[in-house]
Amino acid sequence: MSSFVQKSTTFIVAALCALALPAQAADLNKVLRLPVQSAERGFDCALESDANTGNLCDAIFDSLLQYDHMARPIKLQPRAAVAMPEISADGKTYTFRIKPGIFFTPDAAFNGKKRELTAADYVYSIKRLIDPKVKAQWQFLVEGKLQGGDELTAEAKRTGTFDYDKPIPGLEAKDRYTFILRLTAPDYNMLYILAMPATAAVAREVVEKYGPAFPEHPVGTSAYMLKEWRRASRVVLEANPDYREDIFSTAADESKLDETDRKSLAHLKGKRLPMIGRIEYYPVEEEQPRWLAFLKGEFDYINPVPTPFIPVGVPQGRVAPELAARGIWQRPDEQAWITYALFNLSETIDGKRNPVGGYKPENIALRRALSMAYPVENEIAIIEQNQAVKAWSPIAEGMAGFTPERFDGFDYNPARAKALLDMYGYLDRDGDGWREFPDGTPLVIDQSSNETQRDRSRNELWKRAASAIGIRMTFESVKKTPDIRKQAQAGKIQMWSYGWIADYPDGENFLQLFWSKSIGGANYTMFNLPEFDALYEKIKVMPDTPERTALYRRMVHLLWIYNPWRVNFVKRGTVLIQPWVLGYRRHPFAHEAWRYLDIDLDRLAAAKAGAAKK
Repeated sequence: MSSFVQKSTTFIVAALCALALPAQAADLNKVLRLPVQSAERGFDCALESDANTGNLCDAIFDSLLQYDHMARPIKLQPRAAVAMPEISADGKTYTFRIKPGIFFTPDAAFNGKKRELTAADYVYSIKRLIDPKVKAQWQFLVEGKLQGGDELTAEAKRTGTFDYDKPIPGLEAKDRYTFILRLTAPDYNMLYILAMPATAAVAREVVEKYGPAFPEHPVGTSAYMLKEWRRASRVVLEANPDYREDIFSTAADESKLDETDRKSLAHLKGKRLPMIGRIEYYPVEEEQPRWLAFLKGEFDYINPVPTPFIPVGVPQGRVAPELAARGIWQRPDEQAWITYALFNLSETIDGKRNPVGGYKPENIALRRALSMAYPVENEIAIIEQNQAVKAWSPIAEGMAGFTPERFDGFDYNPARAKALLDMYGYLDRDGDGWREFPDGTPLVIDQSSNETQRDRSRNELWKRAASAIGIRMTFESVKKTPDIRKQAQAGKIQMWSYGWIADYPDGENFLQLFWSKSIGGANYTMFNLPEFDALYEKIKVMPDTPERTALYRRMVHLLWIYNPWRVNFVKRGTVLIQPWVLGYRRHPFAHEAWRYLDIDLDRLAAAKAGAAKK
């Protein structure tokens, strides 16, 4: 063969190979820097239920399924699974095939060997959700649903040891790559549940090696791995160098996308994921430092725009001209995020009377009066800068099971609140201006709060509202959000203003927050009502039908009657993104989509050069 022919053939082969291979992923020069509103507590997806932990877990660990990033209406697609599962005719058996060749990132727990993800890892990981010692926040996802699962949990409670090696019909690794899930009854949300980080795979060797310190040692199979962690200060993720070939795919109908999303889709087509090599994640609780750092280009996007800065950043819903001139763009935050003030219904806390607890008429009257005294419209206008919509139902609008009813117990009516307190004997007997309990003992209610300006502003609204009806309210329990959440799980707070972001598009995800079996987990109200529990057990196994919606409606009415929540509003946030960030889109139910983002390094360099000249 001549030299010319040989060189030509080599060139053609190289060119064909270049065409066959997707663009190189995970450029370590591409660094995504972003702020979050509260610190993480660790990286155990089963143990924690806050959004920040979910974001980190979703980046590190692989669930079986995931949401299609671009498709609306929402769709699921395989992640660690080869394809969507085979589902039996009775809806109770799911058979998955795991993709061969997925490996955990290296760790001492594997003794220097490459460790492949297998079906047994999903058996183990889902069993962790029902192990009493784990105290999983997500236990409700599978409790009572797995064939043999409740019996295994009961045995663990009896013996003090959960036997992970004991087979149960509900979780079977048929072979190395075949995972079978068998339910006691159909669960029409199970596919969504299997797309959550809570059901992602962890390695048993890692959990057992690190024991209680496992939340500090996340070892997963997904796009990123933990590179650095300074607790409550900084988290650094780095692209997993052994991550499998993952080419972006979607079933989205381009004709239904707006121009911005069509551009994002065009950029993503054919790309190997992830594209960004490093993610730096900083807890910045105060709103002003978050906003100023974003303006200086120190953060690549801000989600959501802090509400005090909506008038200057997004006036009338559009990016401010001076920001638009810099190429900063916006996207809506599509999350179903309900906020509320919760009451702990336990009668006592640490052996002392809980002023807002109890199920008697006079206890309900006090909570109802406080709810009617609070001007949520002021919070929406002043603190949220109208980036929220008042809500009455504990189920977000648009979720399966939502009904558009209003409850006058959440309408601002201080006169009615006073009359209700008078009726049930909460009177000012000593003339000091403050009401006492019906038995004459002092009445003081403490609401837990964070250390931020936002919380201080909301506390002032609550203090004025309570004072206007003669109730003394304090805010002495001031802590970081993760610490308040931990106390709430233990039933040690009286009140707290917080929120819940939907994990999947069904109202059941909100109603489980009041199921008595969620006490110690996400049932921060300690709500324990047999009638509600019985209804919850029914709706868990029902499809989305008018009959089920009627039961949801009854459950919502029970929550209105007993008032464990003063439902406030649904957030309607705005995300601002720097011009060099490509592909940002917020999914209503998935976590932050870092795998799908890219950074235009040329545009970033130009922006930095321009800033340096100023």
